[in-house]
Amino acid sequence: MSRKDSRGMFANVLGGLDQPAPSVAPVAGRTPSPHLMKVAAGVRQIQEKGEALDQLLKDGDHIIEVDPSEVAPSAIPDRFDGAYEGSAIEAIKESIKERGQIVPGLVRPLKDGSKPYQIVFGRRRLAAAAALGIKFRAILRELPDEEAIVRQGEENTNRNDLSFIEKCVFALAQEEAGYRRDTICASLSTKKSHLSEMLKIASAIPRAILFAIGPAPEVGRRRWLAFAETFAIRQDAAERVSGRLADHSQPDTNLRFQVASMALQDKAPVANETEAAPSEIRANGFVLATVSYPSSGPRISFTKAVPAEFVDFLNNRMEALHSEFVRSTQPKQ
Repeated sequence: MSRKDSRGMFANVLGGLDQPAPSVAPVAGRTPSPHLMKVAAGVRQIQEKGEALDQLLKDGDHIIEVDPSEVAPSAIPDRFDGAYEGSAIEAIKESIKERGQIVPGLVRPLKDGSKPYQIVFGRRRLAAAAALGIKFRAILRELPDEEAIVRQGEENTNRNDLSFIEKCVFALAQEEAGYRRDTICASLSTKKSHLSEMLKIASAIPRAILFAIGPAPEVGRRRWLAFAETFAIRQDAAERVSGRLADHSQPDTNLRFQVASMALQDKAPVANETEAAPSEIRANGFVLATVSYPSSGPRISFTKAVPAEFVDFLNNRMEALHSEFVRSTQPKQ
């Protein structure tokens, strides 16, 4: 049977499984066979991966099998640390052991590198092959730098495989490497207006803080934008977030984002607690005003008993009082 005919057969099987049989009434309390459901899922996977393979091979490229040690990493990573560790690729390893590597990765030849090839996409499949000690199947294609980075980003974006903040960091890394904005937009399938916001977020938060939080796949644009804006206006932001994250060994990165966000909501510490306590200005036994010391600077608040004329009087003498203060602080000759 040809591959095309088998594809059609699979499609017919899927269509039959998706539609209820009109001539047979369902038996009360009976659920679809788990075995049948598993077969249907497997057929769908074969069909989808076959279509993906056709798309990859449309330009007449050929598949090679290479030792994972011969493949260099991308110059610009698109994932956070830990994405290729054993626990993160365990499911891919099991899948490859059971069915083999169905969908190949994409590599390009390196003419001036320490290794003959460089990965374009399929990093986790490459890591799984390395962990299993087997060859890595990949399509070999000549690609210039800009096209390679676009292919790298497109593959992850089309599969919704990167979290929002990973896309932001990936975009910033590309800009720092000198790629044009239109190239970065193409790699992320986004508009320039969205790209500007992504770059703003990634630039406002130190890379170490972002990696300490992690990808947080459930946290979207609005929450990251609010976090970045708050982070930018707090002088103690990095210290507070780092300290709070160090106290929490929470592996869930979505919860780590919440921990970091709460750290920025806490009241800012003051340098001197004795100065932070409000004081009173008294005259003739009456309280004229209170003085507070917020982080934005000292403030004087007059009581309601003080007439407006006194405030005007004080305002008119403010310049003379300030000059007198300056003279008193200067060292004597």
